[in-house]
Amino acid sequence: MHLIEDIQAYRRNDPAARSVLEVLLLYNGLHATIQYRIAHWFHEHKRYFIARWISQMTKWFTGIEIHPAAKIGRRLVIDHGTGIVIGATTEIGDDCLLYQGVTLGGTGKDKGKRHPTLGNNIMVGAGAKVLGPFKVGDNARIAANSVVLREVPENATVVGVPGRIVKISGEKLDHIHTPDPMMLEIERLQKRLSRLEKMLGDEDDRRCD
Repeated sequence: MHLIEDIQAYRRNDPAARSVLEVLLLYNGLHATIQYRIAHWFHEHKRYFIARWISQMTKWFTGIEIHPAAKIGRRLVIDHGTGIVIGATTEIGDDCLLYQGVTLGGTGKDKGKRHPTLGNNIMVGAGAKVLGPFKVGDNARIAANSVVLREVPENATVVGVPGRIVKISGEKLDHIHTPDPMMLEIERLQKRLSRLEKMLGDEDDRRCD
């Protein structure tokens, strides 16, 4: 059941996926997920060495490292996938989408729960780093190359380094069409400059009067 759902999810999310057979045989993200589920089963049954061996072999073949202790929901899609790292205490909900180079990791400061918890229907763009034991709410979008170090509310978009939250209502974004953090900062400074110029102009007018 998980395999069928996973393949269908890839076909929905990837326009390049032309057939079930192509996804099943050629998509390293799907291969990594399949092997993770096997490794996770062994980990849950306290066969830790076998679980880690499977995960390490999978990393070698796919370029994707998923710790067998991580908890992953249904219909995860890993697009391209090379360089993805998912830590041991990571939790991922249903219908999530991860692009290449994503790290769901820790900061090295925490014990116990060290890695993030992702809700449902979350997109994490290429190269993004989500670090620490906090929650990313349902339907959140994390832009490419962002570094997220704190909790993200539901339906929010995060951009930049460090990540900043930009509320966008009613618009589904992908890792390409998220706001450019540099442009947002430039626009903010332009608005501030315009306000200051207006204040100075008003002050000059008062002095002339």
